[in-house]
Amino acid sequence: MIRLVRFVFIIAVLMAVYFLRVSPTEASECSHYLLPGSATCSANSLPDSQTFVTPETIDDTLFGRRVYARLADNANVYPEPSRGVAPVRNVGDGFLYVTVNYWEKINGETWYQINNGEFVHEDDILQIPASDFRGVAITQQPERPFGWVVQDVQPSSQPDGEPNPSLAELPRSTFFEIFEVAVGQDDWLWYDIGDGRWIRQTFVSVVDVNPRPDDVGPNDFWTEVDLYEQTFAAYEGDQMVYATLISSGLNRWPTREGLFQVWDRYEEYKMSGAEGKVDYYFLEDVPYIMYFDDLTGIALHGTYWHDRFGYKHSHGCVNMPILDAEWVFNWSAEASNDLWVWVHTSDPNDLISES
Repeated sequence: MIRLVRFVFIIAVLMAVYFLRVSPTEASECSHYLLPGSATCSANSLPDSQTFVTPETIDDTLFGRRVYARLADNANVYPEPSRGVAPVRNVGDGFLYVTVNYWEKINGETWYQINNGEFVHEDDILQIPASDFRGVAITQQPERPFGWVVQDVQPSSQPDGEPNPSLAELPRSTFFEIFEVAVGQDDWLWYDIGDGRWIRQTFVSVVDVNPRPDDVGPNDFWTEVDLYEQTFAAYEGDQMVYATLISSGLNRWPTREGLFQVWDRYEEYKMSGAEGKVDYYFLEDVPYIMYFDDLTGIALHGTYWHDRFGYKHSHGCVNMPILDAEWVFNWSAEASNDLWVWVHTSDPNDLISES
């Protein structure tokens, strides 16, 4: 990677460019939402590379056009913005998320309209900014494994080494490539990510190129969901074209392994499940849904209610950042085949022979 080192302006601009081994950029980017005063930041900056590029955002994206919110347990929903009238319903308890049409202040209190003729008081609703994380578009076959930091980490100077305070801390979402793999104590893998920096595998999620499953044709569009690494990759034939982080099913609700094909899709639709149970959930306007496992009703889809990508976090579906789900939704719509989805558990030790 090319690291740009900026010097201060004195009389004229003096800039020097140093060519180093590939390493993640340390700058972070922030994006602001429709919510008043809210913003989120990510460190999803990319190396100066011809292989990995930031995908373009389409003009009619859903991202940033919706205001999402979580309802409190047993919140009352009123037909007008007033507690002086009888509620039209009580939402019960569970993981309850809605989209907000608008909000207004009345007598010093804020009311949110969640549907036509349905209002919730500010005490019973919390606005949720969706994650702005996004993966990478890939212009040529990657030469080496790559991935993202999923937990802030201070790199070491060698495998099993102590964190080196002279090396910059890598925040969550930092992109990197792997140049060498070593086996450390307790058989944990350590990754050389360039510039004399080593990080243990427990802090990262990794993507590596894999061959097509047997039933996938040489020109087919297909995707790979890696349950071990919690990563996703998209392919056209043998060429990887996209990659990102995901969240698959928790151990209680595991995502089923196998080779599937997308059989139904929705740009936006509600999702609900486990009614009457402690883990009941209701999610309005889930974006970019692509159902692939008809036995269990599992889908790839955009996710606004958490930012835990890189870790298991779902009831079985493959949760994706909204911008990545949008990319996959539009890309796969152009495929000549129903999109293949290969769900499997990789073995990280396979990386040892590649280093």
